[in-house]
Amino acid sequence: MARTPKPIRSDIAWSTSDRITVRGKSLPDEILGHINLGDMAFLQLTGRMPTPQQSAVFNAVVITLVEHGITPSAIAARMTYAGAPESLQAAVAAGLCGLGTVFVGSMEGAARLLYEIMPEEADADLDAVARETVARYRAEKRILPGFGHPIHKPVDPRTPRLFAIAAENGMAGRYVDLIQRIHAEAERASGKPLTLNATGALGALCCEFGFPWRIVRGFGVMARAIGLVGHILEEAENPMAIEIWQRIEDEASSHMRPA
Repeated sequence: MARTPKPIRSDIAWSTSDRITVRGKSLPDEILGHINLGDMAFLQLTGRMPTPQQSAVFNAVVITLVEHGITPSAIAARMTYAGAPESLQAAVAAGLCGLGTVFVGSMEGAARLLYEIMPEEADADLDAVARETVARYRAEKRILPGFGHPIHKPVDPRTPRLFAIAAENGMAGRYVDLIQRIHAEAERASGKPLTLNATGALGALCCEFGFPWRIVRGFGVMARAIGLVGHILEEAENPMAIEIWQRIEDEASSHMRPA
């Protein structure tokens, strides 16, 4: 039986010899010189321009993850560039491949958790939801996504600022409230301070926007790509990758070398 082809459709962009239209807007006339990179990302994703409040919060979301120092993803990008300087895009891709459940990608896990546990009823007992969630994760010996940090203890300095920006722009809603209640309950249950890290805060803010959890990691990918290009430029001008390789080679095999 012959297959009935499905329509192939995209609502994002089209062009002719003299026109380029993105999400219904002329690229040269309505976009270039009129909107910033964060707003362009929002338009690309949603098909509409953000309100000034949404713009402030969304730009804070994507800017937060551009840079965080000599992280594993930055090291991977630098090492790849050292081996293949003719392929900058491969070095960026190498760095992006490490954005998973430990680094950056935990914002996806936080958003997914919040969507799954958020009650539909507006007057639901969010403290009870937080208690049940924390108890379940502790019983299963699982780490709550968006919590903990190897450096920022007991407070991730990005988190309170992100929540403040959300509050200033009327976007600190039920999801921000719920993750803060989970944070308080997790600290109470463990009896010690626990960092609510930036990815947890970002996951909550992405829920406030209503972004599907499956796309949330993509915001980290977009942001970190910018940061990695910066690392590669620095690597080209002031290399460290070869030194990292040689130090690791010397130390890792030092026990086998003759005295």
